[in-house]
Amino acid sequence: MLYREDRYHNKISQLGFGCMRFPKKGNLIDFEETEKQILAAIDRGVNYFDTAYIYPGSEDCLGKILEKNQCREKINIATKLPHYLLRNAAAIDKTFNEELSRLRTDYVDYYLMHMFTDISEWENLQKMGIEQWIADRKAEGKIRNIGFSYHGTTDMFLKILDCYDWDFCQIQYNYLDENSQAGRIGLQAAAEKGIPVIIMEPLRGGKLVDIPEKAKQVLASDSKGYSAAEIGLRWLWDQKEVTCVLSGMNTMEMLEENVRIASDAEPGHLSEEDFAVLNQIKSIIKEKEKVGCTGCRYCQPCPKGVDIPNIFYYYNLMYIEKKNRARVEYIRGYAMQKNPVFATQCVGCGKCEQHCPQHIKIIENLKIADKALRPLPFKIGAAVAKKFLVK
Repeated sequence: MLYREDRYHNKISQLGFGCMRFPKKGNLIDFEETEKQILAAIDRGVNYFDTAYIYPGSEDCLGKILEKNQCREKINIATKLPHYLLRNAAAIDKTFNEELSRLRTDYVDYYLMHMFTDISEWENLQKMGIEQWIADRKAEGKIRNIGFSYHGTTDMFLKILDCYDWDFCQIQYNYLDENSQAGRIGLQAAAEKGIPVIIMEPLRGGKLVDIPEKAKQVLASDSKGYSAAEIGLRWLWDQKEVTCVLSGMNTMEMLEENVRIASDAEPGHLSEEDFAVLNQIKSIIKEKEKVGCTGCRYCQPCPKGVDIPNIFYYYNLMYIEKKNRARVEYIRGYAMQKNPVFATQCVGCGKCEQHCPQHIKIIENLKIADKALRPLPFKIGAAVAKKFLVK
């Protein structure tokens, strides 16, 4: 196993164990199989385990396994505060203490504000006294590193990155999401501030494993013999700004493959030929796209605040993956912001089209994209969810 360092030079395995998708027996977590996989991961050098308050049974299962096998001190636990469920300072303490109880530990190595999409969420926590709460928990040794996980636009990520002295952050990032959400811009901005970056959804929940047959043929003809999963993971570990890549491993086969790859994938190890193969795969995956937006962001900033590349990204995603999945991602990462700027707020000034290297008819396509991404049922659903989750 290869390791990278956190902000305080502690070694983190570059492969992390994502604990959201533990193996199941029926509708329940298969404790024995999960235990087998976690112990195998620890034995092979994995020392970063990521769970969350809202992952059903995950914290409790992880805690039981660590307690039973007396291996808590061998690993780093990352878990998350569900701020969207909390209404006051007392609830923060209650939730955190419940997490410690579930995990059967008296401290958390890496604690995250879960699923930020807007700086207003942090500002609301500030009103509850979160900064003093963090300082107190750190002083007590109950929290060692504080960070946040993120789903939202690039510009908002940069604002959140600058609003507090974070120890680390966690973003969705893979070769298909290179220019969406926090994206490469966010990754590099965090690295420039010395903030370690944990990667989630490195293979888009398996979507970059089950690639089109045409893309599989490109891989099969390459002399390296990489699998779809391997080239996706290697693309991430090739970047020095990436600290740890989380994998939702739930079979021994997945674990063994990922450990093997993580044992020799160093920054800068990919060749020009490897990138050429990867670019072919990306082109094949994107053949169904509706708008040829590359995410270069030359069209930004929009005078009315419309994040054009972000909207086109989710619109294209509807035709690469399932339409409703793309719509849900759009709502979670964009429409749930406190003051989202939808495509309907475009006034047709044309400034964006003057700067677009791809000569996209942006104004026309924004209207089409908005109608596709926000049909009436999703507008209603987003409004209801926002009422309860966004304060």
